[in-house]
Amino acid sequence: MSDDLWNRLSTESRAEVDRLIGIKRNVEAIALMRERAGEPAPHIHKCLDLLERRRDTLR
Repeated sequence: MSDDLWNRLSTESRAEVDRLIGIKRNVEAIALMRERAGEPAPHIHKCLDLLERRRDTLR
């Protein structure tokens, strides 16, 4: 996946985001993305876009 936000996350963070999406903890997944992506924190809209792409990928 070529996505700036996804690339900013560590392998462990990516796995945790996917896990949270898999158990329908979307708000927690977004909070994790914003917390672990570093500065500057990503805008909520970028997180939502990534969440939707990851959810589609994981189906």
